[in-house]
Amino acid sequence: MEKYYKISQHITFEDILQIRSNNLRIELSPESKDAIVKAKKFLDTKVAETGKIYYGINTGFGSFCNTVIDTSQLEQLQENLVKSHACGTGAEVPEEIVKLMLLFKVQSLSYGYSGVQLETVWRLVDMFNLNILPVVYQQGSLGASGDLAPLAHLSLPLLGLGEVKVEGKTYRMEEVWPGLRLKPMKLQAKEGLALLNGTQFMSAYGVWNLLMAHKISAWADAIAALSADAFLCREDAFWHHTHAIRPHEGQMAVAKNMMHWLEGSKLMAQQKVQVQDAYSFRCIPQVHGATRDVIAQVQRTFETEINSVTDNPNIFADEDLIISGGNFHGQTLAMHLDFLAIALSEIASISERRIYKLMGGERDLPAYLTPNGGLNSGFMITQYTAAGIVSQNKQLCTPASVDSIISSNGQEDHVSMGANAATKCYAVVQNVLQVLGIELLCAAQAIEYRGVENTSPLLRNIHNKFREQIPQIKEDVVMYEWMKKSKEFLLQHEAV
Repeated sequence: MEKYYKISQHITFEDILQIRSNNLRIELSPESKDAIVKAKKFLDTKVAETGKIYYGINTGFGSFCNTVIDTSQLEQLQENLVKSHACGTGAEVPEEIVKLMLLFKVQSLSYGYSGVQLETVWRLVDMFNLNILPVVYQQGSLGASGDLAPLAHLSLPLLGLGEVKVEGKTYRMEEVWPGLRLKPMKLQAKEGLALLNGTQFMSAYGVWNLLMAHKISAWADAIAALSADAFLCREDAFWHHTHAIRPHEGQMAVAKNMMHWLEGSKLMAQQKVQVQDAYSFRCIPQVHGATRDVIAQVQRTFETEINSVTDNPNIFADEDLIISGGNFHGQTLAMHLDFLAIALSEIASISERRIYKLMGGERDLPAYLTPNGGLNSGFMITQYTAAGIVSQNKQLCTPASVDSIISSNGQEDHVSMGANAATKCYAVVQNVLQVLGIELLCAAQAIEYRGVENTSPLLRNIHNKFREQIPQIKEDVVMYEWMKKSKEFLLQHEAV
């Protein structure tokens, strides 16, 4: 029996995790259906009986906002909007992010402030449930009048246009409709605008980035603990005394987590020669913890956003109002996506420094972690790769949110560039996962020179699981294959 998630007034990150991990279908709650029908009825009555002019309902769009459209052409107006705004280009948006876009568009329309047909929302629900995923492109949105171009591509299939992915294959939508025994829709007044105005492209990328950020944060602590044990670091930098007198939540949580991972390590219990360790080890709680704090703040912002109405104008049936506003403007998302990219990039930055230390032939570890250096280069170039990735992250972390460019003949004169912030952050996430994969590859090799039995039980468990997929490297091999597998290991497993 199929399990469903009922779209209601509030969706949480835990709900999203459940939907994704259990491949749940979605359905509208009775309250949502009533709200959608009520708003649509109010809108139709208002336009028919008052003869008033409302932006995007019986006017043109953008700088055409003062051009009045005849009542007989309102449906054509909405179809033209979707077709003309489908100007996306560049790489395709990953399917899992497109599916989040569908989910968040349904959520936003479900509140009954958008004036769409119930059938329109049902079609979006059907596409989500049947995994008919529109082909959407990464470039085209300024993140201000909503994600216009990406959301136009998301909406084209409703009209029987555009392309979709079905079970990984690309089809023209006209090839798919007959199998569904459905016909393309006829959009009514305001519907095209409701579909295209909104922040669902930025939101979907942001939520995906956050889900990966939690995975990155958890793995970063575990891998750093393995590196610290292999490098014979001191434990006292993680004791609670230091962190209690600077009680940032993230810092305290990471310090506690490091002690958790290292509990029972014979290596950590050994008397150490050094008075203190390099910052890349000693300051793990301070650096990883700062990232945790940013993740928490960004998540609060995105949870608010995905539970918001972000199209324009908005329909307030109970107050007898139709109001043009700017809820589609992505400034807060752009800023927080920039901040998240910066925070995650620092995880890779400090990880690369630990990789460098493990390579240096210090503390009785062989140079480049190879037993026969010279003939073998060992892990030498993995550090080069990590360094190159970290440097690229610095370039990707140039804020998008401080940029703006005028559009629509001056009507839309300040934009957020939140879509660029979203895709840049996505690239940073991929980079950070690869750097952590390289560190795990090196730390697993390094701990074997200490005797795996001497590390903590928890770290030994991670090492053993890792070795089931990635072998110890005693002689030079084609290294990129194992780097790739190491990144995949992080994606496939949880840090427990």
